[in-house]
Amino acid sequence: MQECGLVATDIACRRGDRILFRGLSLSVGAGEVVHLAGPNGIGKSSLIRILAGLLRPFSGSVERHGALALSDERLALDGHEPLEKALAFWQRIDHSPQSHADFGLADLLDVPVRYLSTGQRKRAALARVSASGAPIWLLDEPLNGLDTHWSCIAQAAIKAHCQAGGAVVIASHQPLSLAAVKIVELLDFQP
Repeated sequence: MQECGLVATDIACRRGDRILFRGLSLSVGAGEVVHLAGPNGIGKSSLIRILAGLLRPFSGSVERHGALALSDERLALDGHEPLEKALAFWQRIDHSPQSHADFGLADLLDVPVRYLSTGQRKRAALARVSASGAPIWLLDEPLNGLDTHWSCIAQAAIKAHCQAGGAVVIASHQPLSLAAVKIVELLDFQP
C-alpha cells in the first residue's frame, strides 16, 4: 500500500453564522484509526467533508498524502442500477479487480440500489470503499443500520485495512471495538 497520512491543523468550521468548532488539529498515519466523537450537530460530518476536500474550513489547513475514499450519508451508488452494476462502475473508476463478497452482498447484486435497506446500503458503501484501493478511508457513521454481526465484520475490515498500512478516520456515535483508536472529542473544540 502506498504511503498515506492526513494532517489537519487548527481547523475551524462554520455553518451559517455559527462556529461549530475551532482550534482542532489531528493526524492519522499508516496503521492508525481516529474516531471523531460528539453529539448530533457538532460538526463530525462537516469535519469528514473538510478532510475529504469537499468543504473548505473556515480556518486552518489539511494536508493529505495518498488517495482517499469517502463514505458518508450521500451513497455514491446509482440508486436506479442493480448493486452489481453500481459497484462495477466504481471498480472501473478505481481500476480495482476486488470482489465484494466479504460484505455479504452476493445475494443482492441484482437488486436496484434504491431498494436496499439502510444496513445493506452501509455494507455496499463499505464494499465500495474497501475495493477502491485508497489507503485513506474517511467513514461517516459507517455502523449505522448494521446489526451486531455486520458491525463486527465492518470493524474487522477496518482493522485489516490498518494492518495493511491504511489510515482511517471514522465519525460515529457508536463506540468502536477497535484497539488503539485515537478519539477526538469535538466538544473539546467548541468556541
